[in-house]
Amino acid sequence: MRFFTESKWFFFITIIIYVILKALFFSGMASSYIQQIIQYAVIIALASIGLNIIYGFTGQFSLGHAAFYGIGAYTSAYLTKILGIDNLFSYIPVLMACSVISGIIGFLIGIPILKLKDDFLAIATLGFGTLVRVFFDNSDKLSDVLGGSRGFVGIPKITNLELILFFTLFIVVITRHMINSRFGLFWRCIKDDELAASSIGINTTNMKLKAFTYGCMLAGFGGAFYANLYTFLHPSNFDILKSIDFLIIVIIGGMGNITGTILASFIWVGFIEGLRIILPSEILDIRWVVIPILLIFIMMWRPYGIMIKKTK
Repeated sequence: MRFFTESKWFFFITIIIYVILKALFFSGMASSYIQQIIQYAVIIALASIGLNIIYGFTGQFSLGHAAFYGIGAYTSAYLTKILGIDNLFSYIPVLMACSVISGIIGFLIGIPILKLKDDFLAIATLGFGTLVRVFFDNSDKLSDVLGGSRGFVGIPKITNLELILFFTLFIVVITRHMINSRFGLFWRCIKDDELAASSIGINTTNMKLKAFTYGCMLAGFGGAFYANLYTFLHPSNFDILKSIDFLIIVIIGGMGNITGTILASFIWVGFIEGLRIILPSEILDIRWVVIPILLIFIMMWRPYGIMIKKTK
């Protein structure tokens, strides 16, 4: 009953947000740039929810989330360009394919690396992310369409606000159902004490692998939307800095908190883009000094995230 109540409220809130955004778009109060940034923030929220499942719920520290985001992006870009897809009806199977491919790769990678813990797992996922980045850099040797280090150009623009919100709403509802089921209970047990979870009969390896696979699938979804929103991809879009972006969003929003992740995504994207607008191009790189200072203050103010209160 709690699940249906939460889902109903989230659905109504999403509808209200959608109506407000469409009113802003049609009235001309939001420029095309602002519209694109809002859609991008929703995409980042979708991918960040995936990392929250991996890290926030099961405690698996991953620094390779951007790799699966990139796999979804390049898969969608390649399929939509090669197949000449330019309509929503034909695009939905592509979205599913991107999510499944990212999930399968996550599953195959997760089998060996999820035996590692803490720093060792972080290094392993970082290594995989670097490997994927190098692959993207040299992808033109596989197919000229992929562009390699020059970037992938000529991607059809298909992504729109309605499609992103629909899939995000659907995925949030499914994810909430999962975390309120035995899956979520087992994931939390593993995060709190993996040895104790194993001693009471939880197959920790299997549950961690399911969380990792699902998180990678969501990253693939987000990447697919990203590719067909911006119509251009470059390997640098999916490096370690992008993985850190996802990690920061999860920490700011609160690990294990889906609503916090969505809110933090808008805050983070808005802040980054705000600095890009405010700062002169000559000193734009100073944002990499401002951002860490801001994070320090946030961690001092809300060490458990903006949506989580410390329990005594």
